Amino acid sequence: MTDVLIVDGLNVFMRHFAANPTTSGNGESVGGVVGFLRGLKYLIDMFCPKKVIVVWEGGGSLRRRAIDPSYKQNRRPVKLNRWYNDIPSTVGNRNDQLNLLIKFLRMGPVYQVYVPDCEADDVIGYFSKYALGKKKKMIVSSDKDYYQLINATTNIWSPGQKKIINSVDVLKKFGVTPKNFCAARCFCGDSSDGISGAKGVGFKTLSKRIEILSSEEDCSVDEIVKTAGRQAETSKLKIYQSIIEHKDQAKINWRLMYLGTNNLSADQIKKINFQLNQKPNSMKKLNFIRLLQQNQIVNFDVNSYFMSLNFINNK
Repeated sequence: MTDVLIVDGLNVFMRHFAANPTTSGNGESVGGVVGFLRGLKYLIDMFCPKKVIVVWEGGGSLRRRAIDPSYKQNRRPVKLNRWYNDIPSTVGNRNDQLNLLIKFLRMGPVYQVYVPDCEADDVIGYFSKYALGKKKKMIVSSDKDYYQLINATTNIWSPGQKKIINSVDVLKKFGVTPKNFCAARCFCGDSSDGISGAKGVGFKTLSKRIEILSSEEDCSVDEIVKTAGRQAETSKLKIYQSIIEHKDQAKINWRLMYLGTNNLSADQIKKINFQLNQKPNSMKKLNFIRLLQQNQIVNFDVNSYFMSLNFINNK
């Protein structure tokens, strides 16, 4: 059983927005809303959590942008997986669906956390390591940034892979343990966030040459550079020189990638805690039905959805 289900709200919503072709009676695209709610019910039934928290993006991290202005500037637009072209995939429709989804979620015991100028990654990192550290947690996201949070009490449900990602999976795929995932990534980079890596350095190559990364022993960026320096004295492999040359950028990457409290202000942490400690919303099934009718959303099993929510409500 899972104590807390933590949902990366925008990440999960965008998957449904891009792939779910559901439309309302008036022809509006509502796949993001319907898909998210159905998916949430599925996850509640699967993991039986005592608490559900949906964390929303707060417009990006000002601290990260101060470190690197190019951070997340080159992200590709969402590719819509739809076979027809007559339904607009506009930013307006996306925002309308997000606003509608937030209203639906308020009609049940689901916590929603939003803090301005704060990334969902940092909020979830704070929950995982501090506010909810000892509780059993399941993070729902396709974002690999969260792999560094995996430990004895935290795993990840990947909506894309439809499986739980644990420490064994990370070690098998990347050759590094979750504990050292962030340090390794500082040298491998992350093209999706515009974070450059060392030339010729990938996870498998790095873990093969810096063996400590595959252990449960903490390995810092400095330790990786020192190890590379020692190896470079007797080896002509280019990877060691590449690591050494990339050391300054790797230290910047650590500040961008590490999920803790370093990119959260005291005021933001206060707002996160305040929202987490609020009394959960009551069940508002009739209001939920009215909102479905107002937006002409049909073929949604309200009774089944509220039965799942009731499981949380009774804990």
